[in-house]
Amino acid sequence: MLKNYIKIAWRNLVKNKVYSFINIAGLAAGMAVAMIIGLWIYDEVTTDRQFKNYDSVYQVMMHQTFDGRRGSQQALPYPIGEELKAKYPDLKYIAMCDWGGKHSLMYGEKKISRYGHFLGEEGVEIFSLKMLNGNKNPLHDPYSIVLTDETAGILFGAEDPIGKMVKMDNNTNLKVTAVVPKQPKNSSFTFDYLIPFQLQENYDYVKLYHKTNWGNNSWQTFVQLNSNASEKAVNAKIKDVVISHFSDENTLKSIRPEVFIHPMSKWRLYSDFENGKNVGGFIKYVRMFGILGLIVLLIACINFMNLSTARSEKRAREVGVRKAVGSGRKDLVKQFLSESMLIAVLAFLFALALVMLALPFFNKLTDKEMSLQISNPLFWGTMILFTILTGLLAGSYPAFYLSSFNPVSVLKGNLKVGKSSALPRKILVVAQFASSVILMIGTVIVYRQIQYGKNQPIGFNNKGLISVNWSDDIAKNYEAFRHDLLNTGAVVSVCKSNSPPSQIFSNNNGWEWKNSQPVEKTVIFSTIATDYDYTKTLGIKMIDGRDFSREFADSNSVILNQAAVKRMGLKYPVGQTVKWNERPMTIVGVIPDIQMQSPYRPVSPLTIIFDKGWVSYINVRMNPGMPSSKVLSLIKPVFDRYNPAFPFEYQFADEEYARKFNYEELVGNLAAIVAVLAVFISCLGLFGLASFTAEQRVKEIGVRKVLGATVFNLWQLLSKDFVMLVLIACVIAVPVAYYAMNEWLKNYENKITIEVGVFVLAVMGAIIITLITVSFQAIKAAMANPVKSLRTE
Repeated sequence: MLKNYIKIAWRNLVKNKVYSFINIAGLAAGMAVAMIIGLWIYDEVTTDRQFKNYDSVYQVMMHQTFDGRRGSQQALPYPIGEELKAKYPDLKYIAMCDWGGKHSLMYGEKKISRYGHFLGEEGVEIFSLKMLNGNKNPLHDPYSIVLTDETAGILFGAEDPIGKMVKMDNNTNLKVTAVVPKQPKNSSFTFDYLIPFQLQENYDYVKLYHKTNWGNNSWQTFVQLNSNASEKAVNAKIKDVVISHFSDENTLKSIRPEVFIHPMSKWRLYSDFENGKNVGGFIKYVRMFGILGLIVLLIACINFMNLSTARSEKRAREVGVRKAVGSGRKDLVKQFLSESMLIAVLAFLFALALVMLALPFFNKLTDKEMSLQISNPLFWGTMILFTILTGLLAGSYPAFYLSSFNPVSVLKGNLKVGKSSALPRKILVVAQFASSVILMIGTVIVYRQIQYGKNQPIGFNNKGLISVNWSDDIAKNYEAFRHDLLNTGAVVSVCKSNSPPSQIFSNNNGWEWKNSQPVEKTVIFSTIATDYDYTKTLGIKMIDGRDFSREFADSNSVILNQAAVKRMGLKYPVGQTVKWNERPMTIVGVIPDIQMQSPYRPVSPLTIIFDKGWVSYINVRMNPGMPSSKVLSLIKPVFDRYNPAFPFEYQFADEEYARKFNYEELVGNLAAIVAVLAVFISCLGLFGLASFTAEQRVKEIGVRKVLGATVFNLWQLLSKDFVMLVLIACVIAVPVAYYAMNEWLKNYENKITIEVGVFVLAVMGAIIITLITVSFQAIKAAMANPVKSLRTE
């Protein structure tokens, strides 16, 4: 029987090639979108699942109140690791960690710059790192290094790296103690190498400023709980671990530091906090695109339903004959479901091919490493279930509708498919286009918000500006290095700073100013440390006062931005004295609000302090009269001469700033792709319905043409019903889209206002697309010879 069903289904597909193509193409596109989004969601929700201790690993975090706002941070004081280890037995393993950074690694003549972490000894257990080669406890010796297999291959080739010496930053020899696999891209903890955290204890800045300092939050802490410990119980025990080390009444009352643990299972998707409460995070985008994927699939299924029910009169006599010779309704339902299943299987095969073609582009777009798990039985089980559900979703309504025909009425020719039978199809078309219009409006608003952020004034010139990592070798001969760079003629200005032009790495409180209250010492100010020529190099125009100068003793000078001046309430700031942690400092200049953080949030109050030793980057302003390629070729020999252990690597400030829009552009690009495909699938269905309508009304069209109707009259006749349905869809879509996008924009403090023009543009676009889609069939029918159409009827 099944063989017979499939044979009949195949014959119907071949017999109606145009409708079969529309059904299969629409379903294939919808299934492909759903599959790609499904792969993306799977990649997101399986983040960090490769870690064996996934369910028991946590990051230690802290809530603090600054300037009346309760914030949550990962940055913790250096001594917290030893304190937790000594006093809290519920914590099985504890590992301190830095924020990661690039260091040069040298072996023989090979030198590379790679990203890695200083990690505590027990971090190997916490992250369950698999040893491909080497010691089981590879971070025990402070002068050791763990390499990923990729990094080891670059440095050592086919040699066994274990026991070999690698020189870091041309000043520290480290022994390779282990090789571990490179972490996948969807890991929260990625690295090219690991160095023991205890090595940092040998650094002067740690000894002097961090080792016993509970007020400087500059480090990360990871823990693994014992099997009998609970998150709630541990939080209750450790919440006062930081505050217990403060005796200052102001700190106790205003800042109120409270330590807690955040599970690995929430690092990726639930990382946002407001007022000390976890409020979600990237999970909102996962849910949003999951819903969009289902909507596109549903739109494709609606095409199948509409075309199948619209052509019901073509199948009515077949149903009548089958029922007359003894077929029951169940048998007919099975037959029609077999047809939908066959179409779903063919659509799945085409969808699979589409996904394979699109996946490399999609991986590049989302910065992922996703692949079809073709060798995984679970993948095929999921795909079979997915295809069956799609076939049932698309075919169930047509199957029950067609099988419900009365055989007597059908065989007598009394079956009339009137307005009531067309109502479900109209509702489905409205649902299709309402969804498509919502996606169109959403895409336009997302792109407008991105452009709004990009067009915000940033207060400095990030074009022709590069930053290069600082090193001890450059520090030894900085003035000579700077002099040689300027002498190339390719460089206009050079300065050093503790953060690159596109970011701010340090935030500090403890500032006092005229008439400030004690509680205001908790106000957070962003901090940039530099020496000379900072504003000249970055192209910042002074509003008042001056930059740091070699003509003055500026060791206790500070420059403020306008936001800092406003927060301090200073009318004439230049020349006034402020204090930072009891250290008197003189305001020598005021700059505009330079945007180095999120362009969608107000610029934070900023202090620029003079500090020759607090350096992480060199900033170079290139000669605007030279091509970038020539500038780089001229300055590379200077860097190679003064910084021989490091390959010449640089970051363009404008490119780094553009990365701030990555998430929004990802959302915008995904939304645009989904919207285009949704509109395409809807148009396929509309084309099929228009074709069927023209075929159904061929006699009416012939009569009207004989009686004098013009092509325009007939085009109007055939198009108006579809345009009306799309207009109804727009009426539904506009308020829904407005509400949804208004909610999305609440995530941004600096944002656009949703204007009426966006909705007008979307409605006009929907109508134009509808007319283009329908017009081909309408004009074709209107231009047909009425003699032929009336004769055939």
